[in-house]
Order: sequence, then structure tokens, then C-alpha cells
Amino acid sequence: MSNPDRPFADAPAPQSPGAAPAFARKIIHCDCDCFYASVEMRDDPSLRGRPLAVGGRPEQRGVIATCNYEARRFGIHSAMSSALAMRKCPELLILPSAMEKYRAASRQIMAIYRDYTADVEPLSLDEAYLDVTYSTRCKGSATLMAEEIRARVRETVGVTVSAGVAPNKFVAKIASDWNKPDGLFVVRPHEVDAFVAALPVRKIFGVGKVTAAKLEKLGIATCADLREWSLIDLHRRFGAFGRRLYDLSRGIDHRTVEADQERKSISVETTYVTDLQTLDECAAELRRLAEQLDVRIERCDAAAAIHKMFVKIRFADFRRTTVECVADATDLPTLLALLEKGFARRNQPVRLLGVGVRLEEGEAAAQGQFTLFDFDDESDDQAGMTR
Repeated sequence: MSNPDRPFADAPAPQSPGAAPAFARKIIHCDCDCFYASVEMRDDPSLRGRPLAVGGRPEQRGVIATCNYEARRFGIHSAMSSALAMRKCPELLILPSAMEKYRAASRQIMAIYRDYTADVEPLSLDEAYLDVTYSTRCKGSATLMAEEIRARVRETVGVTVSAGVAPNKFVAKIASDWNKPDGLFVVRPHEVDAFVAALPVRKIFGVGKVTAAKLEKLGIATCADLREWSLIDLHRRFGAFGRRLYDLSRGIDHRTVEADQERKSISVETTYVTDLQTLDECAAELRRLAEQLDVRIERCDAAAAIHKMFVKIRFADFRRTTVECVADATDLPTLLALLEKGFARRNQPVRLLGVGVRLEEGEAAAQGQFTLFDFDDESDDQAGMTR
């Protein structure tokens, strides 16, 4: 594949958005390296070189939010329980999160991104897509823009950024992970086909452990293997997700960079130090969470946009389930009914409980309807092409 010394400027940028064919787009995916930990090491250089994580305390059933590369050598990763992380590396230093400090750094980084294009789609505090198809910075070279952005963030904010440059979001995101940490990888339009063909299918967005296992049973290990399957056969096996498998295995991704992302949901959740043993205990906690949810909805001025309510449960065995219903306002009796239905699925102690609302998109939701939508999201295959 390409190296960053040859600028990604093979095709001139179109003169107007309407003139831009999909293959001509220039997308940069920027991802800060172990962001929270990097900010902490920036502010306290004595932390450099030692295993470091940011997260909750082991004795409080905390989890790791992020960790530096010294910690990763011990097999520690984000979302791992802090207790397990400490067993893997007794010398690990776990710092509590300092969100205001991280948000301040994020604002600086996003401001740098917007110097190059207004089309910036933040995915989190430390990650974003940039569509620089029409940018005139660096003579229109996406590669040179990515290099310059990385240098500016390093010098201004004091953290490193890895970047991927490609003609679409799917390939750019994979490319940004190619030379981590503090790396840059470029996939030009004519290189996409070969680059994607060699990828393991687990690299496809939305392919989690469950889907990967299904594909493996079918003898599908790489995107090249997946290309042997017709769209009809993939749809028969995987439903609507079959279309995504078909397209992404060929490097096809027509998603645009959405600069103004609307909030899609509002929720609150708590992981408990001691498991909730009974439905009554869960109900008492749900009442408290529902009050917090109402406050958050009011702060966001989102009451008029409520489309659904949901209750999320993670049981002591770490399996999780979500039950939701169509609704235009929060309602405690309905939330309690959702809780009861979800709890009955496994009838086990509960380690995490959450409540939330999904907000209306596009056309108005159906009125006066109360329908339970049952699904067990025990796998990591609840995939969508939007965040």
C-alpha cells in the first residue's frame, strides 16, 4: 500500500459538491492515541514509561476507559474490568477520569480539524472523520493535510494522532489503525480493492464475535472469501446486514461525513458495586434513574422529540438485554413494565441498569401505540452504519 511520502492528490477536487463522484472523495480519519492517558502523561511527564490507565477503581467494580501502550503489553485494554487489569499488571497505575480536562483538549483538537474543512464528524472526544475533498489547504493534498494536522495537534495540544486517508469512511478508519501509534497510512482509490480484499472479515464494521463465528463456520476468513458469496446468499444468511457485508468486503461505502450530528438518544445508567439481587431492588434503582433521566431530557430540551423508551440490563454473567417501546414521553409504570420483562429473561442478579429514550428522526412516530420490541443484544453485533 501507499506511504505518506506520496500525497493523496491523484484526482483534482471537483468544483462543486454536486460534481463529486464517490471515488473522488478524500476522507481523513483521525484518532488520538490512548487519548485520556496521553493527556495525563502530557500533564505529568513522570507517568511516561510506566503502565498507566484511566478508569474506575477495582474495588468499586470499575472498568478501564483507556490505557497507554506500556499497559497494553500486559494484555490490558479498554472496557476490561479494573480488577482484572490489576491482576494482569500489579504495577498498573489507574487514574480517575478528568473529563473537563479531556473535553478542553478535545475542543482544541476539533478546532484544528475545522481549520481544514467544515465537514468534520466527531465520533467521540478523540476521534473524527474529515471530508477534505473540497479543501484547498496543502494544495488539495489529503495526505499533506493529515501530516500537517498531526504535527499541529502534537505541538499545540501535546498528544499524538494517528490518521488514515482514503476515498471513504470505512477504509479511512481501518487505515488510521494501521500504523498506530502516531502513524499515518494512505489508501488511494486504485489501491482500495487489494487493500480490502486482504482484510480479515472481523475488520468489517458491525462484525462482532457472533457474526465472525458464523462466517468462520462458512469458511469465510477474509474479505476476499466473502466476495465469493452472492448478495442473495448473504441476504439469506444475514438479512439486511448481508448488503453491508457485500458492499464493505468490496470497499464500497457511500456514507457521507455528517458535520452536524443530531442527538439520537438520551440515557443514564449505573454499574453497581454489589449486584442487585431481586426485581424489587432493580425497581427501586430504576425509579432513581428515571428521575435523573427526566432531568437530563429537560436540560437537552428534548421532551418533544421522544420516540421510544428503553430499559437496559446487564446481568451478573455479563450478558445484556434491552427492552424498548414506542412512547412520546417518559412514563414510570411503563419503564417498570419494561424492567420486569427484561429481568424475567434471565432472572439473575443485575450488575448494570440503564434507562433512556430514543429521539425522533425524520417523520413523526406513530401515535398512541405501545408495542414491545424484544431483542437480546448479548453479542456485539448490534451494528449500524451511523453512530
